[in-house]
Amino acid sequence: MIMKKTIVAVLMTVATVALAGCETQSESQQRATTGALIGGAGGALVGQALGGNTASTVVGAAGGALLGAVIGQSTTPQPSGQQLCRYQNRSGQIYTAPCDDRYYRGQY
Repeated sequence: MIMKKTIVAVLMTVATVALAGCETQSESQQRATTGALIGGAGGALVGQALGGNTASTVVGAAGGALLGAVIGQSTTPQPSGQQLCRYQNRSGQIYTAPCDDRYYRGQY
C-alpha cells in the first residue's frame, strides 16, 4: 500500500512540473509531454499488474513514457497547405523547413 502511494505521489509531482512549462512549448512539444505523462502512468499500471514489483513498475513507466512521447509528437497535425521537408546543410547537419517548389513539382 505504501508503494502505491509513493508511485502516485511521484507521478503527480512529475505531472505538475511538466504541465507548469506548457505555456512556452510548441504544440508538438505539448503533445509529446502529454503523451509521455499518459504513457508513463499507463505503463506504470501495466508494469505493476504484470510484474507486481517496483522494478517492473519503473520499467513499465519508462517504456510507456517513451512510447507516449513519440506518439504524441508524431501525431501533431501540420498546418494545411504547408509540408515540411528535410534538408542537409554544407556541414552535414539535417534540419526541417517548409518545402520548396521542387517538392510540389515532383522533382525530388
